[in-house]
Amino acid sequence: MKYVKNKPYVVAILGPTASGKSSIALKISKYIPCEIISIDSALVYYDMDIGTNKPSIIERKMTPHHLIDIIEPTKSYSVIQFCEDALFSIKDILKKEKLPLLVGGTMLYFKALRDGINKLPPANLKLRAQFNIDINKFGISVLYDKLKLLDPVTANRLNPQDKQRIQRALEVIEITGKPMSFFLIKIMLHKNYLIVYC
Repeated sequence: MKYVKNKPYVVAILGPTASGKSSIALKISKYIPCEIISIDSALVYYDMDIGTNKPSIIERKMTPHHLIDIIEPTKSYSVIQFCEDALFSIKDILKKEKLPLLVGGTMLYFKALRDGINKLPPANLKLRAQFNIDINKFGISVLYDKLKLLDPVTANRLNPQDKQRIQRALEVIEITGKPMSFFLIKIMLHKNYLIVYC
């Protein structure tokens, strides 16, 4: 496997369903040793074959595919689970000295894998109600100023008028005692791999 600046290549072939992504990936696999990692929220489920354009068994035998038919349709599969599974697959493929091809159209999955995702505690309705009272009484700027003091990293990322995100950031601090930025999963594919887009 070739590396640039000590980063291995990962190729991303992205687009809507039935746009030819899988056929491009299979053509690439004829010339370059590679394996395909599906970035599709429907293909992870067994028996979800209608309307998903799932690669055939023959195609999956020609080139190994990952994250297809891995979970029952009655179970949930989160974006965090996807990121963990995809990262494991990428490392496994690279160990075999093959090229990982990320193929699919679920951009939520891809963006979470590329940029990281916050693993945050669940919402607290009592805190949210109190924040809404504070906003109505004092205005959003008071909450934003509080956030700037407690979590300047998150505050700098947010629009000072974004009530929902400011409330969520303060809620996380109230629940955990830690800033929202603390909970960022350090997957961030683009920091560890050179992503080539097709």
